[in-house]
Amino acid sequence: MAQLSISYLWRDRRAHHGFRAGVSLHSHTNQSIEPLSFLSKVADQYPSMRRLKLWIESHSEAKDGQCIDYAAAYWTPPLMPRQAFDLEREQIEKLGLEAMVSLTDHDSIQAPLLLSTVASARPIPISVEWSVPYGEQSFHLGIHNLPPARAAAWMAALADHTADPGDARLAQILAALHAEDDVLIVFNHPMWDLYLIGREKHRFLVNEFLQKFGSHFHALELNGLRNWEENRATCKLAERWHTQLLSGGDRHGLEPSANINLTNASTFTDFVHEIRDERRSHILFLPQYAEPWKLRMLQSGIDAVRYYPDFPHGSRAWDERFYHPGPGGAPRPLGELWLKGAPPWAIRSSVALFQLMGRRLVSGGLRMVWSDADQLRLALGDRDG
Repeated sequence: MAQLSISYLWRDRRAHHGFRAGVSLHSHTNQSIEPLSFLSKVADQYPSMRRLKLWIESHSEAKDGQCIDYAAAYWTPPLMPRQAFDLEREQIEKLGLEAMVSLTDHDSIQAPLLLSTVASARPIPISVEWSVPYGEQSFHLGIHNLPPARAAAWMAALADHTADPGDARLAQILAALHAEDDVLIVFNHPMWDLYLIGREKHRFLVNEFLQKFGSHFHALELNGLRNWEENRATCKLAERWHTQLLSGGDRHGLEPSANINLTNASTFTDFVHEIRDERRSHILFLPQYAEPWKLRMLQSGIDAVRYYPDFPHGSRAWDERFYHPGPGGAPRPLGELWLKGAPPWAIRSSVALFQLMGRRLVSGGLRMVWSDADQLRLALGDRDG
């Protein structure tokens, strides 16, 4: 029988006492490929954003000869692997806990492989967030603690399926991953309608997906970057499918993960067995999750386009971290593609306006407008501590 506790540090400052370690699951580094097609779909939902998008597209094509290809364009989060690891580690250690950090870039294990050569990060598990096409939707699975000797082979198998998806192949892959005793498989943010196909259609596909493949999953994720309503729906989904819940920060910017798991395990592999075999999960939500969700999302977006003067050359400006196919079709940083050596005026103005929204005076006003005080009372149901 599953054992689950959900605590909130702003309600109980001692909620983490009695545990040995904190576990950060699901966060991203500059090795993660984040598609821009999602932003295009979001913009199409709002008239003002749609008009701005069309204006940018027309100006870019007419004045700079660049037709925007959202499907092939992508961006990378700002933090390098060591920075991302240290951000998560330091937050946990400030609580007086040992830190376990599992970085999960989209469809890449480069970050944990790079960090495996760093002494302070050497126990880091090899993990990935796998993008799984399914009908009109794409579901994200956190695959944690791949065996080092077979990690490359596993990544090749996952990439092959993503390129040519099919239920039979997916069932085989998930069954084989499940057979790896030390691997943890998590259905990340299951209630997020990522491709905006509609709430009811999305929920139908989620339940169909769980009916077909849910026996291979070890947990559903309560996501630290998604809102209260969505996480409450995930709680109900877990009850329906008798599945354990697990934390997942989903950090992309400079704010550390807004939730972690608490454990008395001494290694990440022991923690995996605590979830898989003992079915015990202790989730702690941290104070940043109590901040207005829309404001947190805005800040994460601003982090993506911020200028970082102390970063290495090639990663300081936002247009060095955003990629688009060049004349030969290969992805290149946008900064190398501007015809006049700088972003078109329409894009410069839009980015400047976006950055302005994050300034203290503006964000303070937005904090009041976007307050989630009513959600703090409801929290995630009667499991909260």
